[in-house]
Amino acid sequence: MDNGIFIVVTIFVVNILYVTIYTVRLLLTMKGYRYLAALSSVFEMIIYVVALSLVLDNLNNIANVLAYAVGFGVGIIVGMKIEERIALGYITVNVITKEYNLDLPNQIRDLGYGVTSWLASGRDGERMMLEILTQRKNERKLYKQIIEIDNGAFIVSSEPKQIHGGFWIKQVRK
Repeated sequence: MDNGIFIVVTIFVVNILYVTIYTVRLLLTMKGYRYLAALSSVFEMIIYVVALSLVLDNLNNIANVLAYAVGFGVGIIVGMKIEERIALGYITVNVITKEYNLDLPNQIRDLGYGVTSWLASGRDGERMMLEILTQRKNERKLYKQIIEIDNGAFIVSSEPKQIHGGFWIKQVRK
């Protein structure tokens, strides 16, 4: 392999590694995993210095700069995909249904989820509102289970910043 092509490929791959770790570290930081984020930042900086020095030592070739830039973009995508796979943290899923006769709260509880439900008012009348806390890794499975029970349910999810109290808190802390 030509030395110029080798440098371009190396810059591209090293920058993917750097930005992947950067992206995962940023997400770990936002979710409160400070020690894991700090540890990953050590590797991030080592890789960053290597990638940047390769580009700065070889600025005479525009392909090196392009490899750095494209590697950056690809690294963000790879980092996000990795974070989606490890799915750290918890989500709160809010479900609104008009199907009272389905007894959706108890069916969801029977699947192992904690559910709080209450009567709500919508534009077209009374609805049942459910709030479910679950691990992010169970998000898609939970959506599928809700839709199998009530195909017309309205589902919205968000990530809670802090969790305190409740009967499920012992499982959350494990």
